[in-house]
Amino acid sequence: MEGHNHSSLAEFVLLGFPSVGHIRGWLFVLLLLAYLCTICGNMLIFLVIRLDAALHTPMYHFVSVLSFLELWYTATTIPKMLANLLSEKRTISFAGCLLQTYFFHSLGASECYLLTAMAYDRYLAICRPLHYAAIMTTTLCAKMAVGCWTCGFLCPISEVILVSQLPFCGYNEIQHIFCDFPPLLSLACKDTSTNVVVDFAINDFIILVTFLFIMVSYVRIIGAVLKIKTAAGRKKAFSTCASHLIVVLIFFGSIIFMYVRLKKSYSLTLDRTLAVVYSVLTPLINPVVYSLRNKELIKAIKRIFQKGRKASPTHH
Repeated sequence: MEGHNHSSLAEFVLLGFPSVGHIRGWLFVLLLLAYLCTICGNMLIFLVIRLDAALHTPMYHFVSVLSFLELWYTATTIPKMLANLLSEKRTISFAGCLLQTYFFHSLGASECYLLTAMAYDRYLAICRPLHYAAIMTTTLCAKMAVGCWTCGFLCPISEVILVSQLPFCGYNEIQHIFCDFPPLLSLACKDTSTNVVVDFAINDFIILVTFLFIMVSYVRIIGAVLKIKTAAGRKKAFSTCASHLIVVLIFFGSIIFMYVRLKKSYSLTLDRTLAVVYSVLTPLINPVVYSLRNKELIKAIKRIFQKGRKASPTHH
């Protein structure tokens, strides 16, 4: 078996949602609507923050980067999910599967780092307000954003290289809605204990370290907010963090349960459900959470549309 390579299995079959049967059409419509709303919502937030000078602050800079990231994060998996719901032949090439896995994990890791950077920004703004402007400069914001993307794209390289060396022969059905390391490893016809240890170590480091950093930041933020004497002051201080905290808890809650565990799978249905949460639901609710809970962003959206109306020619 050592002499085999991936050429012995040229493509995989993505089983996706095998038990949906007659509701496949409705699931396609629902997923398509969710994807369109994700694109429109995140694109709107990204463009409004870029176009409105009042939102050119560190906090909104990170929100715009997050929205931009979500556009690519969803593009790695949802279009293929939609195609598989319409097609009877749900195949993906070996190279295509590795690329999907790499970009999904790269962008997922980038999001972990970016949410951490956003927590650090809020910590500085609330816990060290007098030093905030001096520390969180435009240059630092740009460097942090670039750092998040760079670290994210470097993280899964070793995992992808290790998987690419594995022999795949015989059974080629991936029991998941998109290509990912755990279902791929289960198909290899060779011992994958090294891959499992490497995956577990990398996922543990990225997810748990970033989540711990975010939680420590919020413990300090909450402590600082509680010391504010007026109720109005406390409400204003915490309202800037609430949206970010909601997104963090939903995103990290699902990926921790999915990737930071020694047992490979609790149930295929549960794994698919969790995958929908962090690959479809989180990018969809991000713009909703940030816009509905943020008066400045809503005002900026209104300003942009008003400018658009004034700029358009009037009809007599």
